[in-house]
This record gives sequence, C-alpha cells and structure tokens, in this order.
Amino acid sequence: MADSKPSLDSMFPDEQKIYGCEDDPPVASDSDLITISEKLRLVSIDEHEQQAESSTQNTELMLQQYREFGNKIRPFVDQVQMYEASRRQEAARETVPVEELEEKALVSLAKKGNFNPSKSEKDHAFLLQLLFWFKKFFRWVNSPPCRDCGNETVGQGMADANESEAPYVPRRVELYRCTICSEVTRFPRYNDPIKLLETRKGRCGEWANCFTLCCRAFGYDSRLVVDFTDHAWTECFSEFLGSWMHLDPCEAVYDKPLLYEKGWNKKLNYCIAVAKDGVYDVTKRYTRKWHEVLSRRSIITEPALSSVLTNITKECQRGFASQQLSIIEARDLEEKQLLERCLHSEDDVSISLPGRRSGDEEWRKSRMELGSNKNSMLSSSSCPVRLCVDEHVTRIYNAFRPIFYRFVAEKLTISEAVEVLKIMQGIVSNLRDSPFKTRRTSSDSALNNSMFQKLFPSFDELLDALSLEKKVNTDGRVEIYLAGDPVRTSLALPVLLDALDDMISNLEKCEKFSRDSLALPMLKLNRIHSGWVVASAEKFPFGIVTSAFDGNRVSKWEEPNGAGGCWIEYRTFDKKYELAAYELMSADDAPERDPMDWVLEGSDDDGNSWQVLDKQTSQVFEDRFQRRTYTLSSVSLPSNVFRLRFLASRDVQSTSRLQVGSIDLYARTT
Repeated sequence: MADSKPSLDSMFPDEQKIYGCEDDPPVASDSDLITISEKLRLVSIDEHEQQAESSTQNTELMLQQYREFGNKIRPFVDQVQMYEASRRQEAARETVPVEELEEKALVSLAKKGNFNPSKSEKDHAFLLQLLFWFKKFFRWVNSPPCRDCGNETVGQGMADANESEAPYVPRRVELYRCTICSEVTRFPRYNDPIKLLETRKGRCGEWANCFTLCCRAFGYDSRLVVDFTDHAWTECFSEFLGSWMHLDPCEAVYDKPLLYEKGWNKKLNYCIAVAKDGVYDVTKRYTRKWHEVLSRRSIITEPALSSVLTNITKECQRGFASQQLSIIEARDLEEKQLLERCLHSEDDVSISLPGRRSGDEEWRKSRMELGSNKNSMLSSSSCPVRLCVDEHVTRIYNAFRPIFYRFVAEKLTISEAVEVLKIMQGIVSNLRDSPFKTRRTSSDSALNNSMFQKLFPSFDELLDALSLEKKVNTDGRVEIYLAGDPVRTSLALPVLLDALDDMISNLEKCEKFSRDSLALPMLKLNRIHSGWVVASAEKFPFGIVTSAFDGNRVSKWEEPNGAGGCWIEYRTFDKKYELAAYELMSADDAPERDPMDWVLEGSDDDGNSWQVLDKQTSQVFEDRFQRRTYTLSSVSLPSNVFRLRFLASRDVQSTSRLQVGSIDLYARTT
C-alpha cells in the first residue's frame, strides 16, 4: 500500500541504516548496536532527511522564540537598572515620610507585644508601612480628567512623546478628549520612576515601577514582577521571613501570592521577576494549578525559556564579585526548592482573597478580574488567638479618676472642667505632632489659666501612663517630654486623645457635675486588659480582632460574614472577674454593619459551659464613634472567658459584614 511502513524486503541493502536517536551516528559495528539497542527503530534514508529538515525548522523556531521572548524581557531589565541610580534613590527617600513610617512600624510591632524587635523585624514592619503609605500616595488613572475643566475624557488613540516628555522615556502617550469642552489631554506612560515620584499617577505598571524604586531606596533586595496576562507587582526579600515576599502596591496586599489566581480568577501563564542581578521565572509561587498554567505557556518552549533567562541573568551579573555570586546562587537554589513546595502548599486555604480593587468597576469587569464576588475582601475564616496589648488603655482610663475627683473638690463648673481638659488636649495634640523619638512640647495657654496651673499636679498619673514627665517653669510655662520608651508613648497618645474627646463630650452632656456623676460612662474604671482574644473571622490587614480592644477609634474589628451571626471571645485565663458593665462603640463608617442584637456570656471553666450575662435587641447607634454603656444590674458569674455572640447587624439585607469600633469590659469592684 502507498502509505505502508517501509520494510527490509522493500528496501535495497545500501538504503538500510540503523539509528538510535536523532543525535546518534548510524550503527557501524556490533558494539555500536549494543550501545543503542534500547533506542532502535527502522527508518529509510528519505525519512531521516525529512527528520533532519524538521529538526532544522524546530531549531529556527526555537531561536525565533528565544529572540522574541528576550525582546519582551530586556526593556524591563533596563527599567530595573534605573533603580540603582543614586539620584533616583535619593529622590525616593526625600519623598517618603521616613520617621512617620518608622513610628508606625514600631507601633505595629508593639501592638503584638514586641517592644524590642530585631533589625529584621523592624525592616519587615517598615516595608509593610511603606506599602500602606504608597497606596495613599499614588493615584490610579483609567482616563485622566480634562486638564482644562476637570471633566471626564474618552480615549482618542496614541501620540509620540513631545520635547518635555521624551527625557523620561514614556512607553507611549495616550490622548483623551474632554466630553464637555473637547480639549485634548495627554497621558504619558512614563518609564522613569523619578518622574513617577512627581506625577504620582498611572496604572499597575507605573505603580509597580515607582514602588519598586522606593523599596530599593531603603535597601531592600527588590524585583519587578511582570505578569504576561497584563499586571505588574513587586517582590522584596524579607530577612525576617527568609524568603521573597509578594507585594502589590495597587491593592496594598502583601504575602498573598494566590491573589490573582484565586481572587481575581486570572489565567496565569508567565510571571517573570526582574532584578538588578537577573531574571527569574517565579510563576510557581502564584499558582496551585501548575498543569493548567503549563498548558497556557505556549510563547516559548520550557528549555528555551530557561536558556533565555539564564543568559540574561549572566549578562546582569557580569562584573559581580565571586562572593556575591555565591550568595545569589545559594538564594536561587533555595528559592527553586521553595517554589516547588509552593505548588502543594495549603497556606491560603482559610483565606478569602478578593477580586481586583484598583481601577473602575467597568474596566475591571472588562478584564474579568472582579473575582467570584465583587464585594469580597481579604479575610480569614480561621482567626488565630491574639494577645491584647492594652494595659496602657486601662491605665489611661483609670488616670482620669484623680483628675475628676480634684475637679469636684475644687467645685469646678462643667464649663471650667471642659476648659481644663481642652488645654490638656491641645498639649497632647502638640506632643502627637512632634518627632516621636524626641517628643517635647511646651504650652503657653496654661499661663493664662490659673485653674489649669493649680490642677496640673492631678495629671501626673495620666502622664505616667504615657511615659511622659512634666516641668513647670518659673514663668508658668508647662513643658512635657519623654521619660521612657518613645514607642510606648506613640502607642498611648491616640488612646488619650480619644479618651479626652469622650470625657469632654460626656461632661458637656452632664446636667450636674458632682461626685455622684463619677461613674460609667464618665469614669471608666477597672477595665479588664491583657487578655487573649479570638473571633469567628477577621479582615486583613486592618480589621483584625485585637482592634476592638486597642482603645483607638480609628481601628475596628470587622467580621466579613458576620451580619447574620458571629462571635468574639475574650480570655483572661489566670484570673476570674465578675463583670459590672461593658461598652460597645460604633465604627467609623457603614452604619448598616453596626451590631443590633447580641448576647453576652461568661464562663468560669475555660469555655466548656456558658452563662448568659446580658442580652440586647434592636440596639441602634445613631452616630459614628458612639459609645453605648450596658450595666449588669445583678451579680454575675465570676468568669475567665467572656463571649459576645452577635446575632444580627443593623441591616442584614444590605451587607454581609459586621463591625465594632471598640469593646471594653469592666470588672466589679470588691
């Protein structure tokens, strides 16, 4: 038959040759035959020539793929090299509010009980604060507003860079026409991150470009990650974690590499990390569906991909010292092993990952990156047990007792008491705004208020709770300065400012100021503190469970799926308290998420059995940051575990979330 396989009977002897694999020579002896015996197959000379031609075509195709893939990567290599310029790094450092972020980093560690962090812990915490700051610093642009009237614009195509734009190497200049005045607005897509520090706007490419420069400016080993399905983000090496960490500046999300596949439903193919020392295929960090991803990697063969990345990396490392190369090689080997383990990791199983948040909704929808639930958020369904570092909150609340007792003893009117507290509020505000490592302030307002000067000694306990000392000069000027750990002061100052606001508000509502009025909610004595807390769920990174007990109104506990029912549990472990009262405060926004119905329970056997201590229904918080006080009229069970079971939020139909600004538990005095 015409298409039958050739056989020895149909071929002349001089046309018969034996080959092993394509690269093997023809068999010429018995020893050759033994060597390739397992590779034997029968071909004709014509077929061999066809295979050779096919091999040549494959080689040419691989070379073409190699060049094309290299051409895609090399512009990003040039871009990353910009980060090493001292003038760009200096510009980034001058832009970032370094001391503010250092303070926030140290406070974030202190809230976990870590007041003596190592360098790697401080560096890690600073990097996260840099990420959160950048989210507010940079602006997302879908289409720029009209440069003349500020109204909406629509795309009109592309243009070449003009004389002022060209020095900053814009990838392209997009043109937009105003829908009202028809004026054309230019939107250059700048490559140079020093220009982006000035414009502070763009899409994911500009965000990642500028943020990666900021990371390099503070000494972090950083990489720009290019996702071939049209996204970009940053990776930094965390000495604290001992590995590369994912950071997405557009979303202010860190260490959540499955955000794109699991949250955005992205169909990933290539994620290439570009650094000053080379380029790396890090796709395996961002997927748990490697076989599906592999089926989409059709731009280049895997061997050719490995080859092009290796060669570009060698070019980047040209001139590196041998010791530096050894460190890089060891880290790369460890990373390859980690990436293989990533494919089988279940670290994010309990984490709910949201769809894309950056960009307007229609644009995200067109890219199919909203995720399975456009209202979802970064949250955990398995909240860990967390320590409440809040002794300073209780000390501040207790420190108002000598102040208010002195007010009563001196027979101050309500307006006089409010005036004294407002002077103190001004002093504390000045302290808050001063450099955190050398906090110091003086107040001239005390000079004109003899009553404040007379009552100032009653504030000693309050100042001590903030690690502060005072001095009154001969001219009456009051000076207040640090007396201890500045981080403890930074932790406590916002609590005191909120407490002063609360005290002033309560005084202004008070009909008659006397010793009988010095009870809840005026004075908040015997607040239980330093317990361990856990909840049904929490929101990352803001909205974790301890935020309900930190005394700071700008923070809150948020339960992503708690509108129809959730719980929060507070454990004292070693001591039992009889509860006298408790307070809840509404959060900063979204009244529909306020708790409405709940049950408070206590347990004296570590949560094995429970007794109802209080029950509330149809509670409404009229204002934001509103405190409501609930007093237990009868003797309650001395407990070492307290649990609030929230049964419903204010509007279950419009939200899945429940949130609480603060929770304070007050023990009965003996």
